[in-house]
Amino acid sequence: MRDLNFRHLYYFWTVAKEGNLTRAAQQMHVSQSALSSQIKQLEEQLGQKLFDRQGRTLQLTETGHLVLEYAESIFSLGSEMLSMMESGGLKRLQRLRVGAVATLSRNFQENFLKPVIGQEGVQLVLHSSALEDLLEQLEVHKLDLILSNRAVASDSTLPWRCQLLARQSVCLVGPDTAAFKQLSFPQDLPKVKVLVPGPSSDIRVQFDMYCQQHGLDFSPYAEVDDMAMLRLMARDSGGVTVVPEVVVQDEIESGLLKKYCTLEGVIENFYAITAKRHFELPILKVLLEQGASGKSAEKVSASD
Repeated sequence: MRDLNFRHLYYFWTVAKEGNLTRAAQQMHVSQSALSSQIKQLEEQLGQKLFDRQGRTLQLTETGHLVLEYAESIFSLGSEMLSMMESGGLKRLQRLRVGAVATLSRNFQENFLKPVIGQEGVQLVLHSSALEDLLEQLEVHKLDLILSNRAVASDSTLPWRCQLLARQSVCLVGPDTAAFKQLSFPQDLPKVKVLVPGPSSDIRVQFDMYCQQHGLDFSPYAEVDDMAMLRLMARDSGGVTVVPEVVVQDEIESGLLKKYCTLEGVIENFYAITAKRHFELPILKVLLEQGASGKSAEKVSASD
């Protein structure tokens, strides 16, 4: 077999990911005929058909799926090489690019990253977005690490590493007042304003199940997806908030808020998600080893 033409393979890879010849041609700024010709040459070299046309879409053949797996590995490795050079992997300055799910506790992020914050020779870049967007950036090595409260599964085309960092209990917090001290939680939840995470939150799902099991019936005063906003509202609303303790650790320590009870069985998990790479930044390895040593802890404290 002649040497592989990587341009042909790149054209095939782009069309396979788009599933549409027109969109792929527009993305690559080439004509559809030129794109078709390049893929046909690749098929001739391999001696196998890579696509079946179904209407306006292209479906990968069995061979096409196999070739796509190889192409994913090849181009992912190229992206990793460029990423390593840009991040200073072989230089004294290491650039650590961390993505965090937008709803994740800012306190947890700071606690986890504390060993590298302000460290000489480390440039820290933080980006917040939806998990799906962050995974796309991790796949092409534009991120080194994702911090998430949702786990992800790995497969042959998406080789994620997902590590449990910590498990945080969820509690009820409210103002430290005489009126609240006279109440008994969680039984008296229907008597006060209750702030809860939004319906898409895993904490909310667990809390709803907890309320059903304990016969608690009430209407939430507010539903808040963002933990930073939930923290602010917990401080200012005068109600009781369902929240992981780490989110309001400073307010509890200062006496601004009081923890009234821990909701047994309602927890938030924190994960570190990385992509399998040939070269791993030393500073990233340090952080992940630190996370592994404390992952069995039920509570994340400010010193973790």
